[in-house]
Amino acid sequence: MSSCSDDFAHQFNIIFPGQKPETTYYIPNCADVTSGKVTASSTVRWQIVDDQVIDNSKRFTSFKITTRVESRADSGGSDAIVTTKTCDLTALVNADYSGPAEDGPANRCVAPTATYDKNLWWSSDATLVYDIEGDGKGAITKELYGSPLLHG
Repeated sequence: MSSCSDDFAHQFNIIFPGQKPETTYYIPNCADVTSGKVTASSTVRWQIVDDQVIDNSKRFTSFKITTRVESRADSGGSDAIVTTKTCDLTALVNADYSGPAEDGPANRCVAPTATYDKNLWWSSDATLVYDIEGDGKGAITKELYGSPLLHG
């Protein structure tokens, strides 16, 4: 059983200072149940909006995503965090301005597994905290859309 949010629900653009191209980021969240365990993952993808790259220098001083396995007692209830993991992707997003060639462990943050209880409602959720190099604004926190609920 698997449940993933839509790429486009997580789409957002970042405009960098100077001659760096505007970039679109996509970060869908997935919850997967296998062999009585539930896992949450967030996959970071990006691509430049305009292919005229003049400045390929560092884009972020920090780019960290925290992925969570969450559960709730009913479909309308409040989420409880079951497991969590923070992944530092700063080096990755700075190394390739046009995005990863394919999805893999490098651009995916996976929270530790939890024991699946079919009586609860489960989802994956994530928070992104990034700091753009040279914009003077400091860290920006973005709450991402969670995956659809899994139950049963």
